[in-house]
Amino acid sequence: MLMSLFFRLKSLHTEADLQHSGASGAQMSFPRTVLNDSVIVHPPGFYIIGFQKIPSVSVYFIFLALVYVVTVLFNSLVIYVIASNRCLHTPKFLAVVNLAVIDLVLNTCTIPSMIKIFLMKDNFIPFNLCFVQMYVYYTCVSLDSYALAVLAYDRLIAICFPLRQNSINTLRSMSCIVGLTWCVALGVTAFATIIMTRLSFCRSVSVFSYFCDYAPVFRLACNDYTMHWSAASVLSFVNLGLPCTFIFLSYISILVTVFRMKSLGSRFKALATCVEHIILVAIFYIPLLVIFMIGFYLRVIEPDQRVLSLSLASCIPPCVNPIVYSLKTKEIKVRALALIRKHKTKTQQKSNFWRVNIAQQ
Repeated sequence: MLMSLFFRLKSLHTEADLQHSGASGAQMSFPRTVLNDSVIVHPPGFYIIGFQKIPSVSVYFIFLALVYVVTVLFNSLVIYVIASNRCLHTPKFLAVVNLAVIDLVLNTCTIPSMIKIFLMKDNFIPFNLCFVQMYVYYTCVSLDSYALAVLAYDRLIAICFPLRQNSINTLRSMSCIVGLTWCVALGVTAFATIIMTRLSFCRSVSVFSYFCDYAPVFRLACNDYTMHWSAASVLSFVNLGLPCTFIFLSYISILVTVFRMKSLGSRFKALATCVEHIILVAIFYIPLLVIFMIGFYLRVIEPDQRVLSLSLASCIPPCVNPIVYSLKTKEIKVRALALIRKHKTKTQQKSNFWRVNIAQQ
């Protein structure tokens, strides 16, 4: 009896009329049925609705396309430079490569999809693909947070324990730490995403965000989503709050150690090695903590402002991170410039070769 009711509901969904509207959102016609925990209604997909009241929004997505190009080029450059130079196979640069890989995946997950949805006006996303995007996005944001904490750990060991740095912070120990952060982020986000499949969506399928966002999706559910609210809170605390707290405590320890140094030059040199990391932490955490946490719990941010601010806060750090490390880290900058000069020399040699051949003919 229960199975027949379920298949009846599914057949009604396939015959439902999808009302599509780019400006005001979309509603889906669902059967009026009393739902219980054993009957779960899943729509064919969702409509991503955002940026409704922002003028000239197409200019913003052209800007995001440029951001994505820079993200791919610079993160790929950082990964290639570190991977191809054995002298850079150190714990610090393993952490830098980890951050570059995460940033590359994060912007690839969101920016092409945003351009397709809002610039090409194709805002429907299938149900399963919605949850895949949600999982990848929140995993990458969590990993970004952990990656910054790992870099803070590297600075903490280098400054507070300089004589024991090589024995404490080895390539093997750094690999274990990075691997552990991946396991935690993948596991916590997987749990939060899997429980979303237990929700029934029998009314609206319009997600007011720039992607399949966790909170805007579970708020569309017909049944109780208290567990999902709790999961979102735990996800925020474990994957954003704990790494941020660790970074804060790390820099307190670093400052205490630095101010104990007798030489002013030593103090300046120690703090100078932290500049690029402090910039990355500020770019990543300040916008996310202000927009995501305040908007999520207090709901004092207007929907369009939240979507615009959160999309910028998510897309800009992966673009800026490799630029900061490329310009501020001497080893990467020197080898990147050497790589560019080498490529330029090869190009000139090929050009001269073809000129000579053409002249001889």
